[in-house]
Amino acid sequence: MRTVGIMLIACSLAGGAAAVQARELREGDKYMCSWGAGTAAKAQELKLSGVSLYAARQKIQTIKFSKSWMRMMAMGITEQTYDSRSRLKPEAIRQSFYQDCVRYKVARK
Repeated sequence: MRTVGIMLIACSLAGGAAAVQARELREGDKYMCSWGAGTAAKAQELKLSGVSLYAARQKIQTIKFSKSWMRMMAMGITEQTYDSRSRLKPEAIRQSFYQDCVRYKVARK
């Protein structure tokens, strides 16, 4: 009886994993997650180097963005990064942000 239960749980987990993999992200979603991850890593790098939030905002204002939503998104990501107590390296922030973003986009579908 116990092995039957374990087999049922294993099969349901495998089926769930297959369903998640079947949901492909659109190219635009991948781009947004990648861009946001890079923005978060840059904000973390500025934060760790001692740049103030005000100065980081000023740097964002000087950047020429290709899409209209990018400036406000960059501001929000930078604000959240500075509000966080995290002292992780920028590369770890990039990876974490990307994974969480992809997970969110897949769950939304």
